[in-house]
Amino acid sequence: MTASSLKASVLLLCVLHLTYSLDVEAQSCRPSGKIEGRKPPPGQCNQENDSDCCVQGKFYTTYTCSPPVSTNTRAVLTLNSFQKGGDGDDTPVVALSTGWFNRRGRCHKQIKINGNGQSVLALVVDECDSTMGCDGDHDYQPPCRNNIVDASKAVWKALGVPENDWGETDITLECKENKSKKDYFLLKTHQLRKRDGGGSLKCDNQYHSDDTPVGRCHKQIKINGNRQSVLALVVDECDSTMGCDGDYDYLPPCHNNIVYASKAVWKALGVLENDWGKRI
Repeated sequence: MTASSLKASVLLLCVLHLTYSLDVEAQSCRPSGKIEGRKPPPGQCNQENDSDCCVQGKFYTTYTCSPPVSTNTRAVLTLNSFQKGGDGDDTPVVALSTGWFNRRGRCHKQIKINGNGQSVLALVVDECDSTMGCDGDHDYQPPCRNNIVDASKAVWKALGVPENDWGETDITLECKENKSKKDYFLLKTHQLRKRDGGGSLKCDNQYHSDDTPVGRCHKQIKINGNRQSVLALVVDECDSTMGCDGDYDYLPPCHNNIVYASKAVWKALGVLENDWGKRI
């Protein structure tokens, strides 16, 4: 076989492999149905960030799934504003297509977005609905495609995309579980309700019920104790730098190895109530 023939064969194999891979990915998530577009009432379609409005009589494909997630999943980055919900455009946050959102399974988790030769970590805060659309609840916009990462301006800035090019671009995303080594802490009980007299929490400026496992801001940590485990959401700081004044209820500074947890965490670990607050 000549060198030119060998090169041609290798090229053909590469093309066939790529075509097969794309076909497998496409077949792994099939449409769930279609919805018919309705003409939006005057002024009711949200066209912010160049969003499309539904067209009367046009059929739009819906999905309940998204392509499988790997360490290098192809996706489409779009632009969204999250200011109304409290997450400013200066914060790298995203909404994911229904399948990737995974019934809130990726809510408050970080994903790595690769594009334009750059990377950025963004927090998942919402769903881009792939199952419904063209109604008032969805601002008379079409259903989301099944491979969308709807991102705040901060994501686009971090990727170094010129502002004139914001709107839509191809990216890859990574969803990785945290497999860092275990660290050892002292677990203490803490009440997070408004009537307990404390201020609202630093992460979300809200109060939380003792029935909520809260215990790095808007990130989950895994707590192992009493031969049990529980995932808890970080919502506040236990200040190790100051204390002994009115702002800190005249309590000493926090030790540097404290996890201050709600009652729900202690319950989930199966610790007897009489032992709550003791070293674990």
